[in-house]
Amino acid sequence: MTFEFKLPDLGEGISEVELRRWLVKEGDRVSEHQAIVEVETDKAVVDVPSPHTGTVVRIHRQESETVRVGEVLLEIAGEGDQPLPGAVERPRSVGIVGVLPEPEEEPAVLATPKVRKLARARGIDLKGIQGSGPRGSITPEDLEQVAAPQSSPGDDFGPVERLPLRGLRRTIARNVLASQRLTAFVTVTEEVDVTELWQLREREQQAVEARGTHLTFLPFFIKAAQHALREHPFLNAAIDDAADTITIKKHYHFGIAVETPEGLIVPVIREVDRKSILELATEIQTLGKQARDRTIGLNQLKGSSFTITDYGHFGGLFATPVINWPDVAILGFGRIVERPWVHGGEIAIRKVLPLSLTFDHRVTDGADAGRFLAKVAGYLEDLALLFIESI
Repeated sequence: MTFEFKLPDLGEGISEVELRRWLVKEGDRVSEHQAIVEVETDKAVVDVPSPHTGTVVRIHRQESETVRVGEVLLEIAGEGDQPLPGAVERPRSVGIVGVLPEPEEEPAVLATPKVRKLARARGIDLKGIQGSGPRGSITPEDLEQVAAPQSSPGDDFGPVERLPLRGLRRTIARNVLASQRLTAFVTVTEEVDVTELWQLREREQQAVEARGTHLTFLPFFIKAAQHALREHPFLNAAIDDAADTITIKKHYHFGIAVETPEGLIVPVIREVDRKSILELATEIQTLGKQARDRTIGLNQLKGSSFTITDYGHFGGLFATPVINWPDVAILGFGRIVERPWVHGGEIAIRKVLPLSLTFDHRVTDGADAGRFLAKVAGYLEDLALLFIESI
């Protein structure tokens, strides 16, 4: 029989993918569970397996195309090449003037009351939106993707190059726009003397590398932020607009921004409160490599409670990091620079680290954010305090 293989639901609320590469061609024999196509989902590259054994008789979509869940990718034929079981063609309507046009069936809109309320609040018409939830139901994430892109005017003043907004870069564009629309974002800044931290890292780097791990400043930043969040829980939270509730998260899963050739990917390190500096350094190294190689799993990109970005590694001092929605805060670390600093009552050249915290002003306020930054600075300046409170 002939089987139409449609793009399956890949989970995690994914409604569409970009078809990166066919792993088979028409006429190829495929077996069940064999990878047949490589697609790019929300920040990850995934191989999609065949659910049947047979021969590829027709490929419906081309590489670089965007395919939605439920759309046909290819046809696989088994012995006999018979129609699909249960596929009975409905007789067409016939009148005295010949064949009548078939009435178009308007599908019912599947959406929860929460989603309908959110759509009304934003003036969004649910009709025509293809849902990514169970049985095609519309999810809150689907509402973030309905804004029509604006066409840019032509350039008559010189040569230009136009590049399609695809793959990871398109996902990043959608996510940052959603964050800017959905949050009342404010950024506060601070500076901290990390001379002792710099010296500690220099002393211990060789010993850590002997254990197969490279020691960066990031594990210390993570620990300092995690300890500070215990006293400032409204920054380790999420907000539900439809239900008008704030969810305070009792776990500490940190999203870590990682640069790749295609753009930023944010893998999640879970339970950072239960991991040592060395364990965090090892996991950062592993997740970073998986993100750059695009071998990271979808489950490793979801579920953050707070986000950290170390943009200082590439230059820059202060910034306004974009909140990794639905988180309500993101902490950015700038480039460590030498600067005259009052230390022990005297002016000395010290290593100074700039901090930038962007938070959702609907959830907390500047006083809470300022005290949080001061707490983070205190841990980074007083390493004994940081280690005393760490596991």
